[in-house]
Amino acid sequence: MAAHALTIALAGNPNVGKSTLFNALTGSHQHVGNWPGKTVEKKEGSLRIGSDDIIVVDLPGTYSLTAYSIEEIISRDFILLEQPGAVVVVVDAANLERNLYLVTQLMELDIPLVLALNMIDMARKRGMHIDVRLLSARLGGIPVVELVGNSGIGIESLKEAIRGMVRRTEPGTVHVPYDDAVEAELPRLQTAIDNAGFARPRWSAIKLLEGDLLITDTIAQRGGGALVEAAQGAMKRIEAATGEDAETLLTDGRYQFIMGLVDGVLTRSTVGRTPSERLDHILTHRLLGLPIFLLMMWFIFQLTANVSAPMVDWMDGLVNGIFGRWITSVLSMVGLSGTWFESLLVGGVLAGVGGVLVFVPVLMVLYFAIGVLEDSGYMARAAFVMDRAMRVVGLHGKSFLPMLVGFGCNVPAVYATRTLEHETDRKVTGFLVTFMSCGARLPVYVVVGSALFGAAAGNLIFGMYILGIVVALATAFILKRGIYRNQPPQPFVMELPPYRMPRMRDIWRQMSNRTGSFVREAGTIILATSVVIWLLLALPVDGQSAFNDVAPEQSAFGAVSRGMSPIFEPAGFASWQTSGALVSGLVAKEVVVSTMNQIMVGESMQAGAEAAESVETTTFGEDLSEIGNSLVETAVLTVQETLNIVPRTLNIIPGLNVPELSLLGAGEEEDTTALEASLVRLLTPLSAVAFTAFVLLYTPCMTTVAAMRQEFGTRWALYQVVYTLVVAWAVAVLIFQGGRLLGLGA
Repeated sequence: MAAHALTIALAGNPNVGKSTLFNALTGSHQHVGNWPGKTVEKKEGSLRIGSDDIIVVDLPGTYSLTAYSIEEIISRDFILLEQPGAVVVVVDAANLERNLYLVTQLMELDIPLVLALNMIDMARKRGMHIDVRLLSARLGGIPVVELVGNSGIGIESLKEAIRGMVRRTEPGTVHVPYDDAVEAELPRLQTAIDNAGFARPRWSAIKLLEGDLLITDTIAQRGGGALVEAAQGAMKRIEAATGEDAETLLTDGRYQFIMGLVDGVLTRSTVGRTPSERLDHILTHRLLGLPIFLLMMWFIFQLTANVSAPMVDWMDGLVNGIFGRWITSVLSMVGLSGTWFESLLVGGVLAGVGGVLVFVPVLMVLYFAIGVLEDSGYMARAAFVMDRAMRVVGLHGKSFLPMLVGFGCNVPAVYATRTLEHETDRKVTGFLVTFMSCGARLPVYVVVGSALFGAAAGNLIFGMYILGIVVALATAFILKRGIYRNQPPQPFVMELPPYRMPRMRDIWRQMSNRTGSFVREAGTIILATSVVIWLLLALPVDGQSAFNDVAPEQSAFGAVSRGMSPIFEPAGFASWQTSGALVSGLVAKEVVVSTMNQIMVGESMQAGAEAAESVETTTFGEDLSEIGNSLVETAVLTVQETLNIVPRTLNIIPGLNVPELSLLGAGEEEDTTALEASLVRLLTPLSAVAFTAFVLLYTPCMTTVAAMRQEFGTRWALYQVVYTLVVAWAVAVLIFQGGRLLGLGA
């Protein structure tokens, strides 16, 4: 068999469970990258069926193969150029008619197909019955398999169908019948295309009649100018005979074919409203939808800030305490105690990278919560709920989807703007997504919030996320009423998937992948930046101190930071430590915490190492016992903080004071990390809010800036950099000075 015959592609509309099916087929034998020359994610895995090794490629979700978006172009080009042995079309069985439109376009390509009717259980719950055998017969013998992908039902039948299709030499012969005027022109075009040596004559003829720009340009560039002229003549004759353009007639023909296809195949029994429809009556209500969405986000950030806090404290003690002692002990045994190398490892690498890794539990909780919302189907509703607010500023709800992606990371959020059809909407939305609080900013909120606000840190985090949305909407209003005035928003059409019970296996995979990406970044960008900052902290500028024997404030880093600090005087955080952390945060927002940890904690870690000989040391066994005992206590405190979300939520109501649970009797007597203790000396609650607002709004990481430049050009990226710096400074000053006027500065 040819090599390409053992490759299959998964195609389908968004939200049909295609990724779940891909995971079920390939398991752990998969890898993720980018399509060549594109930034759209490419998923590829391997599958063994009998003696056959099959490569499975998960194509981007798309509603059609008309080349309007990057996803459509990728899907079509892969099928045309790579020529997979078969295409598995994943269809939402509960929305059969709409999903079959993509099937008709794939049939026009004359390639072996397997139709996977996924979520068949949902269809049956809605009173739908699909005659699989009749559907297969009407499609020319295409295998049709019923599936429940997230439960593994039907996977083995699908594998057998795949095995059979990659060994077939001929695809099905069923063609979509079109209007008589179109069918009269197609044979002549097909013959001319075939004589000119172009492949897939009928499909190419249809594309020419549709006016597909990519296909038209490709044929013209390959010497088919006469074919393009012939197609244009055919289009004029069709319009003259019918009063409709050829593209409309072709689209109508596909829908007429689908109507005839499902007649007798799909039967419906009379049922009441589905559970999803009943939930949507409340969750997407025009008045209740937005408050419910905000309450849900507030709950998530309470979960993120407080439930993860005990684990953060445990990891801080592990990394900055026990691990630090182990490293200094090993270095002492090899004669490197007190050297610059020890300073680099303890005050640079461990304080920098370790200070960020401490917050991995925070990110895991956040990504878990986001995974539950995505897997349940609620995330799509968020865009629908926000549509009304987005239209006030000249955009539509679909623009909110890249902004939601930005809560995880701003880089894919910039690329997610490609799903928007209008160029203006893409550029404006790309300008907004950097105001969304990505996971890299979250550790800053947590450490500052925990230090200055304790158990109320979740309120600070929630406030920052809301502030980002508000500033983004205000920016959109300015852009759409200024630079892009008189350009109304495009129509908003979006499919709402049915609500599903989240599967822990899928959520765990999402959470681990996203957290793993953060950890890998901590091992590269943050490591490199931490070493550079350590070097700048070790370089003296006072002319008296020696290398690696200088007070941080008198180092090269301290000198640069002192020079920047007056800029932040009106905002209330003019210390050289916070100024230096913000400068380093231009590289990546994670570096803000690592820099503060190096400046404020690294010195104390080294001081502790130097005093280690005068303090009673612990054995390795005692350290392990301490780790185990503190982990048990951490687990109890995590349960306590989880249960306390309920009284904290109820206490939002004025006059209500529900007592919180204290399982260990610790009350509010909780240990704080060394970094938090240092922040209490540098910031007041008011300046802490201004500081986190600046971190939220100022220039995003360099990777995001590079993505902006790639998508929208250098000038647009520079505009965004300058604008975010100005807005961040103005908002921080407004918060601090406004708070002082209101008497909140104490």
